[in-house]
Amino acid sequence: MIKFPPEGYLINRSENLEYLSSEENLRKAMEQEIILEAKADMCTASHELMVNIPCINAIMPREECAIGIKEGKTKDIAIISRVGRPVMFNVIGFKEDQSKTSAILSRRKAQEKCISNYLSRLSSGEIIDARVTHIEQFGCFVDIGSGIPSMIPIDEVSVSRISSPADRFTVGEKIKVVYKGTDGEKFYITHKELLGSWEENADMFSAGETVRGIVRSVESYGIFIELAPNLAGLAEPKDGVSVGQTASVYIKSINPEKMKIKLIIVDVSNTPLRFENRYFITDGVIDRWRYSPENSSRLIETVFQ
Repeated sequence: MIKFPPEGYLINRSENLEYLSSEENLRKAMEQEIILEAKADMCTASHELMVNIPCINAIMPREECAIGIKEGKTKDIAIISRVGRPVMFNVIGFKEDQSKTSAILSRRKAQEKCISNYLSRLSSGEIIDARVTHIEQFGCFVDIGSGIPSMIPIDEVSVSRISSPADRFTVGEKIKVVYKGTDGEKFYITHKELLGSWEENADMFSAGETVRGIVRSVESYGIFIELAPNLAGLAEPKDGVSVGQTASVYIKSINPEKMKIKLIIVDVSNTPLRFENRYFITDGVIDRWRYSPENSSRLIETVFQ
């Protein structure tokens, strides 16, 4: 199965640049139905995209800018938001106008090929590439291939609690996600399963160590400190601590059976700390993912059907 990467992956590749270098090569790409990529320079008043191809004037008609535009299922903001960003496309024709030749492009066609030849053939639990496009409080929107959008709900981002997906991702970041399935129109994905089980994360720490973490929640009975994206410990209550602060913590004990890490806060500061998303799995298909240790009385798992 040929993989269709998110937009931004092809633009600087030598093969892509070669096809964009001349009208002759663009015509070859059209004949072979090769997907290319270039940056959209502007959106006209009639919502056509003008695409930057140095060898020729290039136009993407409004209805060719994305799947669903013609049917009214996709709003024109999806076109406007592409200005200044890479777009994938197929060349679908050439137009002569006053001795000037223009290439006619279709992002819609590239997206239809991505769905029929790639996304619709994925298995539940398959790990794929994605790129963060924008972030809302309730979830992170990503491109899972040729500009096809999907969303990671906030509770699927990581096991460790966060106040916003912005705590974990940045716009433009290349990430991995796990495909869950489709209802025919939307594609559903998750992310937390790639960040490791409780034991895999806890094995990076030992009792007696003092490490840095991020304050994620302040409760009356204690303070939750994130030690890694899929691991948090509980510290005793302490005055003057607030969510988002960086904390130096002493690891008092690690208990796999109860999935508990007891911490003591040594110091807190407002110096920003951000953990990189460390992936314990990067390819293949996950049938079942268990976060909980085998001897734990609590069961946290994902079963992919």
